[in-house]
Amino acid sequence: MDQGTTSTRCIIFDHDGNQVSVGQYEHEQIFPEKGWVEHDPQEIWNNTRYSVGAALAEADIAIHSIAAVGITNQRETTVVWDKNTGEPVYNAIVWQDTRTSDICKELSAADGPDAWRRRTGLIINSYPAGPKVKWILDNVEGARERAEKGDLLFGTIDTWLLWNLTGGVEGDDGEPALHATDVTNASRTLLMDIEKLEWDEELCKAMDIPMSMLPEIRPSLGDFRRVRERGSLSGVPIRAILGDQQAAMFGQGCFRPGSAKNTYGTGLFLLLNTGTTPKFSENGLLTTVCFQREGEKPIYALEGSVSMGGSLVQWLRDNLQIIPNSASIENMARAAKDNGGVYIVPAFSGLFAPYWRPDARGVIVGLTRFANRNHIARAVLEATAYQTRDVADAMVADSGVEISELRVDGGMTHNELLMQFQADILGVEVHRPKDVETTATGAAFAAGLDAGFWDDLSVLGQQRGDLHVWKPKMEKEEVDSLYRDWRRAVKRSLEWEDDADTEIEV
Repeated sequence: MDQGTTSTRCIIFDHDGNQVSVGQYEHEQIFPEKGWVEHDPQEIWNNTRYSVGAALAEADIAIHSIAAVGITNQRETTVVWDKNTGEPVYNAIVWQDTRTSDICKELSAADGPDAWRRRTGLIINSYPAGPKVKWILDNVEGARERAEKGDLLFGTIDTWLLWNLTGGVEGDDGEPALHATDVTNASRTLLMDIEKLEWDEELCKAMDIPMSMLPEIRPSLGDFRRVRERGSLSGVPIRAILGDQQAAMFGQGCFRPGSAKNTYGTGLFLLLNTGTTPKFSENGLLTTVCFQREGEKPIYALEGSVSMGGSLVQWLRDNLQIIPNSASIENMARAAKDNGGVYIVPAFSGLFAPYWRPDARGVIVGLTRFANRNHIARAVLEATAYQTRDVADAMVADSGVEISELRVDGGMTHNELLMQFQADILGVEVHRPKDVETTATGAAFAAGLDAGFWDDLSVLGQQRGDLHVWKPKMEKEEVDSLYRDWRRAVKRSLEWEDDADTEIEV
C-alpha cells in the first residue's frame, strides 16, 4: 500500500519483484488559505480500500496468495481522530503546509531552530508533524479538552491506515485496533529521541501534546498484526511500515553506508545511508531513521528534502495551463536550446533543504522579450536539477564522501532531458532502475523479507537492475555558469514574506 501526496496505490508484486497488478485513486488537494495544504483522511482511507480491491480484481488471485502487506506513506502529514467514533477532528495537515510557522518561531525563540537537532535530527520548522498536532489542539474547538481526556489519537498517515486496517473503532476479534507507527515515521515528528527511539516527554510538554495521543513506536520490519477479518485482505499479516523516502531507499537497494538515492515525486528527496550511527548535519540536512529490522540496530540516513519537484510541473499544467499534460513538458523544453536566461525558484511554501527559509517565495527571474513558454518549461525542469545539486553539495560537505553515482526514481525520471541535465549539473552518472516506482517496491520488499517471502537483503539488491545510465556531457565552465546564476536567483526569492508589508521607495 503506497499512500502518497496526490494518490493512493495498491501494487501486488511477485517473487521476481515484478508488478502483477495496480489499483490507484487520486484524492482532493485542499487549499483553505495561502500556505495551507490539507487532505481528507476519510477519503484517503476509502481510496486505500478501493485500490486494494482494484489490484486484487486485476490480478484475479485469492487472498491466501498474498504473503504479506507493506505500508508506505507520505510522511509528516498529520491526522488527529477520536478513538471512540473513528472520526477525524480536522482534515489531515499535509507535510507541505506552512501554517505552523508562528508556532515554530515561538518554540525556537530561546535557542534557535537547531535547539532540538541533536535530540531529534530535525530543525524546528513547519515541516515535522509535532507542530501540526499542536495547531489542531490549539485551533479546533474542544480538541484540547478531548485530547486531555484521552479520547483523541494522533498519527501520521501510516498510523491512520494501520488503525483502520486492524479494526478501527470496533477492533478485531475482541482486540482493539493497533495504534502504532514505525521508527522512520516517528523520526519525522520532532517528538522522538532519534537515538533512544522513544517519544521524548520534554518535547511533548514543550508543544503541549498529551502523550496519550501518541502511537506505539515499532521497528519498520516486524509484526503489525493482521488485517481485520472483514475486508478484501482479511487475515493477511502486515509486516512492514516505512515512510515513503525510506521505502524508496529500500527499493533502490541502498542497504550499505554511502549509498544514496534521489526520488523525484511531488517533492525531491535525496537520502544517504550513514549506517548504525546518526550523523548530524552542519549544512542544512536532516538526520532520519532509514529503517530498522526487529531485533537489530536502526540504520540512519542524512536527508535533504525539497518541497517542489513534480508539483512544479503540475503547477505549470494546472495553474498556468502552459502544458496540456505533465509528459508534454519534455518536448516543449527541448524546443528551446537552453533556458534563455530564465530561472524559476519554486519557493511556494518557502525553501526546504539546505536553506530552510520559510520567508522565501517563488520567483521567475531573467525574463526578456526573447523568453517564451518553451524557456519557462525548460526552467521548470532545470529547477529540479539545481535543487538536487544544492542538497547533494550539502551532503558531500557533511559526510566527507563524494557521491560517485546517483540512483534515481519517481515519475519525473521518465523525462530524459531532465535526467541528462541532472547528470551534467552534478557531474556524476545518474542511474535509473527498471522499476522507477521504488517507494511501493521498497514497502513490498520489506514486508516480503520479514515474512520470509525473500531470504535476505542481497536477493533484493540483485533485483534492482539498471534500465538506463546518463553520463555527464556538459563542459565544466558552462555548468559553473548555470549554477552560479541559479544561486543568484535563489537570493532573489528570500525575505519576500517578511517584507510583504514593507513600504518600498521608488
